[in-house]
Formats: sequence, C-alpha cells, structure tokens
Amino acid sequence: MNKRENTDVILIGAGIMSATLGTLLHELAPEWNITVFEKLEKAGEESSHELNNAGTGHAALCELNYTTENPDGTIDVTKANNVNEQFQVSLQFWSYLVKKGLLQDPEKFIRALPHISLVQGEKNVEFLKKRYELMKENPLFEDIKYTENPATLAEWLPLMMNDRVLEDGIAATKIDSGTDVNFGALTRKLFEHLDETGADIQYNHEVEDLKQKRGGWEVKVKNLETGKTESHFAKFVFIGGGGGSLHLLQKTGIPESKHIGGFPVSGIFMVCNNPEIVEQHNAKVYGKAKVGAPPMSVPHLDTRYINNEKQLLFGPYAGFSPKFLKTGSNMDLITSVKPSNVFTMLAAGAKELPLTKYLVTQVLQSKEQRMKELREFIPNAKSEDWDLIVAGQRVQVIKDTDHGGKGTLQFGTEVITGADGTVAALLGASPGASTAVQVMLDILNRCFPERMEEWEPKIKEMVPSYGMKLRENPELLREIKESTSKALELNETKEPELLASV
Repeated sequence: MNKRENTDVILIGAGIMSATLGTLLHELAPEWNITVFEKLEKAGEESSHELNNAGTGHAALCELNYTTENPDGTIDVTKANNVNEQFQVSLQFWSYLVKKGLLQDPEKFIRALPHISLVQGEKNVEFLKKRYELMKENPLFEDIKYTENPATLAEWLPLMMNDRVLEDGIAATKIDSGTDVNFGALTRKLFEHLDETGADIQYNHEVEDLKQKRGGWEVKVKNLETGKTESHFAKFVFIGGGGGSLHLLQKTGIPESKHIGGFPVSGIFMVCNNPEIVEQHNAKVYGKAKVGAPPMSVPHLDTRYINNEKQLLFGPYAGFSPKFLKTGSNMDLITSVKPSNVFTMLAAGAKELPLTKYLVTQVLQSKEQRMKELREFIPNAKSEDWDLIVAGQRVQVIKDTDHGGKGTLQFGTEVITGADGTVAALLGASPGASTAVQVMLDILNRCFPERMEEWEPKIKEMVPSYGMKLRENPELLREIKESTSKALELNETKEPELLASV
C-alpha cells in the first residue's frame, strides 16, 4: 500500500462537476493539493461527453417541463427562474476564466443559438401564450418573442415548417440569447488548466472504497494499468462520478446515504447525416412531452456544435440498461439495493409502473417508429438521413420525501453532504451540467462554512451576482449579460465547417 498523507482534496470522476469544483477551489485556495481519480483514460468521457450529454445549455428558455401548469390554469415558473439564475452564474464564471486567460477560444465550448418552444393544438397554444405573457414581464426572459403566424414560424423554423399540415393552431416562443454548450470540450479545457496548475490527475484509477478516519477520508484506489491498490488520505472528498456516485456514496456509510436509491435510464438520439438538412436548422427547439411520459422524455430538435462542426440531433428516446454508467456493469442496479434502501426501492417500483411501461415501449421501438416521432418535428424527414446513437446513462434519484412519500423518483440534480462537511456527492441528472457552478458553490457553502467569509470577495470577483437574485436586479442582470456575451464572444458570427457524417 502506498500512503499519501498530504492531499487536501480528492475529486472522484473527471467530469464537468469535478472540473468545476477543482477550478473553483484552485482559485479560492491555491495552496491546497488536489488529486483527481478517473477510471477512464481521459476526462469527460461519461455523462459530460458531448454525445452523451443532452443538457447542452439548459437555461429554462425553452424547456416547457420547467414551467408547469397548475390545476387552476396558472403557470408556475419557479423552476425556470431558478435554472436560469443558476445558468447565469455558470456564464459569469466561464467569463472570468476567459478574461483571466485560464480558458481560451470560448467558441470551442459555447456558441450563441436561439432557443424555441413549439406547440400544436388549441390547449397547448393557450398554455404557451399564458407562459409567454408571464415570462416577458420577468427580466430573465424579457427578450422572449411569441408568434402564431405561420409565415413568421417559417422564418424561424424553415426545416420544421416545410410540408407541415396546420391543424388546431400552432405557436412558438423564441429567445435569441440562448446558447449551445459543448460540456465535453469545456470539461477537457478545465482539466487541462488544472493539470497546468499542479493538480494530480490520475486516469485509469478506480476508487474501490472510502473509509472515514480522524480528520478526513482514506480512499482505496486501484491502478487499472498495474492492478496495484493504493491508499490515499484526504481532508475532503467529492464524489462526482456520474451514475457511479451512488455506489461510492453508499460505501461512505454516512447517515445521509441511507434511504437513497437510483433508477438508470439511457437515452437514444437520432443524428442527421445529411449536411444539407443540418444547414436548414439553427436553433434548439423543445416541444411538450406526451401525456403520461416522464419529464426526461421532452422531445427536442437541437443544433449542436461538436469539434467545430454543425450537427443536428433529435430525441431523446428513452432506453433501459441496468448499468449506472455507459462503461458500467449489468449488476449496477442490483448491487445498489441495500438493507438501508430496499423499502425505498420497493415503494418506487410500485409507484412507477407507468414509467416502467413507458420505458419498455420505448426500448421495443423500431427505427421507423422513432422516425414517426421525428416527423412530428420534421414532417418530411427521411430514414436514410438519420442514424441512431446511444447517449449516456442517467441515474434518477429515488428517495423518501415529505411531499411524495416513500420511494419518490426525483427528476433533477441532488447534492448529498456529510454532517461534518468532509464528503459530498452529486447524484441525478438534468439540469446538471448547465448549473454546475452554482451547485459547486452550494457544496462549498455546506462543506466549508468557516471559509466562506474569507472567500467571498474572490467569489464575487468570479461571479459578480453572488448572493443576489438577478431577476430582482434588472440593471445588474443587463450589465452581466452584456459582459458575459462579450467575454464569451456570443455576439460574434462564426461559420462552422459542415459535418458530412457522424
């Protein structure tokens, strides 16, 4: 066993969350030693990878599942407000890194791209109009546009409006200040920066166990190249291993890890292989999930920029695998069931029979059945122009809640921290990566409360709106939007090379 006593921080998993936390900690406490363990050969290969991550700029500008309709017909925009506020925090932090020269070439990880919500049918049009009327009064969404005019829609969405039969009304909202974010590229850039600043990043190293010791944690790590097992000690451990985080959290044995389970859901996307079609669409377009479908199934047609090339993806279609990671084991789901969460898991199984039925239906779909869903977005879509790709695994959190009772399935991002602040874990899925900076700031607040007063001036340098609600400070919001757009070059037009195939 190789003992290391001088590590201040261990980050498990080389994804966007660890990259963000490591970068924040280096800015706030540059004297701290940071060690990263990643079982794969390089950073950002699981949930953060650009073709595994569906959340490519979630800012609540067009995602209709973030603005729900109450039984009395009113619209609840609470989640949209929160997600957008958190995305603004991410933009500020990335802007700081670019201005400091710590991140170069922002166009390689972020680009300006309109976000559009599109609905058909009288009830859906009524919902979208009410949503628009509410959101346009909110400083966060004040540049939102609304139309029911087919001619305007044809300008906004030429590919989607071509050959469309208009029945029972159609409407869309559009926000031009949306973005497309390549979180795989951003993750790799952040880890390159951490490596340059002295962080010890060890790939092909898998964390096998964690044991709490006086003053911190002993972490057992297997070197996958040599087969040798090493023991490392750290004062603080962050578990950011995507779907793999649940098993590691359970190994900590902390009380907060009890009564928590996970349900894996994989995503399948259609990717367009015809550059002429790709060029006809330039937006992220979200529709409404079908009645009875879970929130993660909201269909969207996304322009994406990957390796500086324009691509077009549609989905997600839900899939199922018992693996918690794309590179995981078929035993992951079974081995996650422990005496401390078995009743939580059983309760969820009984409550989520409709979800199970939905997933089975989705898994059994043929390509032509999937094309039928795509044609609701692109009426004249041809099968030969589209290929199927399997995206990353998402593990939805199952826990007991006051609101939902025992075994409630959560559709969101969950942070679990130990009472003494020496360990934290990130579980869950969307909005995930887009809100990484705020989520990591929350972890710092929970785990290092005694340092926050000292760190606050630096945090405010990195995130000027820290501690404030931007929707309550419209002038500051406009200043920040102008500043981040300039730093991230979001107002500059760049013509990417077209993609011939994926």
